[in-house]
Amino acid sequence: MRACKDGGVGGAPDPDQDSGPDDRIAVPAPRPAKPRLFQDGRDMFWSMAPLVVACIVLAGLLGMCSFTPNGPTVGEPPSYDAHAALQADARQFSFPVREPSLPAGWRANSGGRDSVEGMPLSKVGYLSPTGTYMAVVQSGAPEEKLVPKLDSGLVPRGPENVDGVSWVAYEGGEGAEPLWATRLDNSVTVALTGSGNTEDFRTVARAVQTAKPLPR
Repeated sequence: MRACKDGGVGGAPDPDQDSGPDDRIAVPAPRPAKPRLFQDGRDMFWSMAPLVVACIVLAGLLGMCSFTPNGPTVGEPPSYDAHAALQADARQFSFPVREPSLPAGWRANSGGRDSVEGMPLSKVGYLSPTGTYMAVVQSGAPEEKLVPKLDSGLVPRGPENVDGVSWVAYEGGEGAEPLWATRLDNSVTVALTGSGNTEDFRTVARAVQTAKPLPR
């Protein structure tokens, strides 16, 4: 075999021969990036902002709550100026309007106006000392029209005598509130309804039938 001029055999380069300088350029590796949270103050602010907002909302919700070791308390019931409302009704309506003088502890908490086949009615709601609701409805409409207006499912149960004044007691199905009705001075129909017991009905009936009509 003929030896090559460069000392290799069969044209293969000599592995011991220096192949010359390396043409590759070494590039330094980039420094690892800092966590975004610590790049600058703005990034820190935007990272903390959601947490701050959440804390503010939570503090507001906690501020609206209170702990009562004895359980929840009932708020003060709303008040209603029954005297002013009934005076206005007396001036405007054609039938005599009465303002019942109820015993201590009773208070008005609601009221309003309505009509029965074009005839006006006045309504005031009262709370007893134990929180029982009773409503007094006055209208020039006859009893047979006023009662169905208040509850069409009621039927007469029988009479109730309160200090010589006869009231008709009505009752309904399950869940229906009882109703008492009477005609005073043949000029105004008064209906009492609510969740009170018989004594509550008698108390309100007595207060209405002994009251004098308000001046017009």
